[in-house]
Amino acid sequence: MEKDLSIWARKKAILLTRGPVRVAPQMRLPVRLSRSTAGPGAGTSGIALTFHGHRVKKAIVREGGDFELVERGGTYALLMDGEPFLDKVELTPILFHAPEQAFFNVETECVYDCKFCSSRRLEKKVTKNLTPDKIVQMVIDASSRPDFKAVALTSAVVKDPGTTVRKMIHIVKKVREALGPSIPIGVEPYVDELGQIDQLKAAGADEIKLNLESWDQGIFRKVCGELDHEWILEALAHSVEVFGRGKVSSNIIVGMGESDENVLQGVGRLAKMGVVATLRPLRLNDLNRKEMEAALGQLEPVGEERLLRLALEQKRILEENGLSTLTFDTMCSACTCCDIVPFKDI
Repeated sequence: MEKDLSIWARKKAILLTRGPVRVAPQMRLPVRLSRSTAGPGAGTSGIALTFHGHRVKKAIVREGGDFELVERGGTYALLMDGEPFLDKVELTPILFHAPEQAFFNVETECVYDCKFCSSRRLEKKVTKNLTPDKIVQMVIDASSRPDFKAVALTSAVVKDPGTTVRKMIHIVKKVREALGPSIPIGVEPYVDELGQIDQLKAAGADEIKLNLESWDQGIFRKVCGELDHEWILEALAHSVEVFGRGKVSSNIIVGMGESDENVLQGVGRLAKMGVVATLRPLRLNDLNRKEMEAALGQLEPVGEERLLRLALEQKRILEENGLSTLTFDTMCSACTCCDIVPFKDI
């Protein structure tokens, strides 16, 4: 594996699998902090760090942490456990939730009870009280920024999937009308009818992400017991028919007790369908740890070696199936902040 990896990919893997970055209370950052309501960083304030072509989003703390951001004559460096780790990092502006993307979480409250999800456990004061029309206006306002490149929507399911999809369709239509055909738009819904996928495409969405979460069906039942594994696969297959190969993706979370073989079986099955998996290291926090451990027992943290090993195998599988992460302009494969992304990081 050594010959296939740069030292910088290894450092990114370490960043992804270790704790937050400490910023001294007196340090004033040149970028605003991002307060996420979805994804691995839900409920935390974070910044995006860029180094040697790699990008990672890290939670910020004022005390503790595994890393420390230090300023040296107008440039920034990163220490790990007090020792030099990265001599130079850039602080990359986060547009909304991600660099270069107006990426919004339409809903945070959810009728489903996936144990790993932190979004539905957030306090009301951090969920931003967004409405579809407010999101549309925020996207339009963001489009004037020089770093604006794409739009993305994710969501919990506050009432039922159809209601949430209709809100997404409204936003996509309005954004497409306002910004024209050239701006990429990605959507990450939960659907309960295949026709909803067609409707999102017809509204103007370019890419879709339907999350399988785990290829291990025993784990899936324990952490997402109200969802249907086979239905998600059926919806993914239909999504490829509608959006095309290399425009459909799906999360597979790593670190819930599954084997490497199981993860790669999932990557391979999805790739044969034309779906690109996103291998997402599990992030436990105060919001989800208790329920996750009640469902699955004590979990072994994902280490950097495992993350890199799986990403290299994933890249090989994608190549064998004529797929790449480079075909995506929105959401996780375009952002790269939370994962080791084949063809970009390795």
